[in-house]
Amino acid sequence: MNIKSNLGLLFLAASVVILAQTDDAALIVKARAIHDRVLKLDTHNDIEPSNFTADCNYKMRLTTQVNLPKMVEGGMDVSFMIVYVGQGPLTPEGYDNAYQQAIAKFDAIHRFTEKIAPDQMGLALTPADVLALHKKHLRIAVIGVENGYPIGTEIQRVKEFYDRGGRYMSLAHNGNSQLADSNTGEEQGYLYNNGLSPLGREVIAEMNRLGMMVDLPHPSEGANMEAIRLSQAPVIASHSGVRALAGVSRNMDDEQLLAPKKNGGVIQVVGFASYVKTDSKARPCPVEGAAGVATAGRSGGGRGRGGFGLDTLSTEKRAEYDKRLAEIDAKFLPAARANARIS
Repeated sequence: MNIKSNLGLLFLAASVVILAQTDDAALIVKARAIHDRVLKLDTHNDIEPSNFTADCNYKMRLTTQVNLPKMVEGGMDVSFMIVYVGQGPLTPEGYDNAYQQAIAKFDAIHRFTEKIAPDQMGLALTPADVLALHKKHLRIAVIGVENGYPIGTEIQRVKEFYDRGGRYMSLAHNGNSQLADSNTGEEQGYLYNNGLSPLGREVIAEMNRLGMMVDLPHPSEGANMEAIRLSQAPVIASHSGVRALAGVSRNMDDEQLLAPKKNGGVIQVVGFASYVKTDSKARPCPVEGAAGVATAGRSGGGRGRGGFGLDTLSTEKRAEYDKRLAEIDAKFLPAARANARIS
């Protein structure tokens, strides 16, 4: 190849790079314009009641990835705060314990929006509430219920949770509930032949009657497909992944991804690393963090240390993590609490 040909290839390559950069720049401008004119929602943020007290709350810049200072900095308008209870035994005692945990989280959200920070964040119960609060320049909380386990066998609790502000609910989490089989049934076995229980079907009808959205991220594929067929209203998947990209039972295959389209529903893709890309097919499905946006550690979304992959760390790495987290807490939490008291 002669010099002219080489120069021609160099100019061509340079032109492609410049064009790509120009396209990227234009895309960023377009994305920024969209970002500036729409409401920005995160549809799944786990909470912990201990972060909703007078001395420690979301008015402070906590180590949680979602709190008011970070919402303001990131331009985030709406946070779906989650009443989550992990799956436990299907017994009266188990249901009662789960119910108490759920109520504590409902109460925490109301306490924050009504008493601690009503001048900064309001609780929305309708789309009109969201718009009205946004016009007042307030950040907005909406409540979602993850895992129908806390309702026990008392279907009237669906209305109770709705009256407390719950606007979506999933029928199972990791582990089969009294309402639906879980995605974990692929390995652990199902209770309802990869579907819903009779009570689960009644719950969907009650949710439709009240106006509470059916959420799909954790139940089994069979349970989700049955829920979509039964629901008279559009369903959502508040924090789901794509199985073709990460082959874990928690993620949706093509059939599940396409089904909500016919129902009028919508899927929000989770940003949690293990549900976006797996290192190998042998990698186990982890216990989920906070909608893919939770912080690791004890002051995160409330799923516990192991829920963020910390239990896979070596002893040395775990000790390093604990040490650095303690340094962060020591540096920032006292000032944050002091500022909160002043304000």
